[in-house]
Amino acid sequence: MMNVHEYASSIAEDLGFDRPAFKGQYVPVRNCWHFYTSGDSVESLFHSVEEFRDGMNRILSVAMAYDVLILAFALMDTHVHFILYGPFDACNHFVHEYLRRTSMYLSSKRTGRKSLKGMAISHQSIDDDRYLKTAICYVVKNPVAAGLPYNSWDYPWSSGALYFRNSDSWTSPGWMLGAYSRVQTSRDLRKLTKSKAKLETEVHAIDGIILPSQYVAVSTVERIFRSHRSYNYFLSTSKDIDVESRGGAISHLSIPLSEMRNNRRTLLQELFGVSELRGLSMEQRVRLARSMKHRYNSSPKQIAKLCGLIYAEVKDLI
Repeated sequence: MMNVHEYASSIAEDLGFDRPAFKGQYVPVRNCWHFYTSGDSVESLFHSVEEFRDGMNRILSVAMAYDVLILAFALMDTHVHFILYGPFDACNHFVHEYLRRTSMYLSSKRTGRKSLKGMAISHQSIDDDRYLKTAICYVVKNPVAAGLPYNSWDYPWSSGALYFRNSDSWTSPGWMLGAYSRVQTSRDLRKLTKSKAKLETEVHAIDGIILPSQYVAVSTVERIFRSHRSYNYFLSTSKDIDVESRGGAISHLSIPLSEMRNNRRTLLQELFGVSELRGLSMEQRVRLARSMKHRYNSSPKQIAKLCGLIYAEVKDLI
């Protein structure tokens, strides 16, 4: 992990902290990246609370090996997002290593080896402060956009709860009030991260989860936004299209795949009086896909997959 104090001058220069900010003007930034995977690559990346918890703890053990700053992240059931600061090669290697270790973990938990082999990893370069703020908020709001029953600051598998929080208020989460345990030995850390990570500084955990404040550059993100007001402004005004139209569309699931399967069953009963795809003609499958697209805000690739269609052949029909 990059040492914020050691690289303070470079971070300030790259992120524009050494320049005054004027309303309506963009500040150029460097070495900032949005890495993400497609929600259509796998049916399930994290299947249970245990897998999400281990996925969170894995971030620290991987980040320790690379000179990167994690500005924001979100682990979703089928995909991941990271906003990173650092040299491209270091950030790229971090994300690939994280998914490699996740693949090994899933292979040990489930049948089928190398379950994430070939999973596409995409990235966007972030070159100004406004887009950096927009991208951070996009990632933090991703669970909300996916239709999950959370506010952006209380989704448990992201960095959303970290920024601009007041630890002196009863409204603060318990981990900010000191209700955590201290991981004091490398052996304990290895148990949490399921890796060979060695303890360099004291690590705090709660309910078996290493506090993400241990590896997310919270103070750096707060300097990027400069104020609570600015952060809340970007949370409320940033739109998915602001990110998805830049550097290629990002596939995200507005409804989890498991729930969409139930929705498919409902539509099959309504439209054709059946509960399975088997036996439907191609015309009926396209009709089902159009109905799903009309009724549910979901990606065309996901819908094609659920309807037993080849996306490349039907993308213009649905």
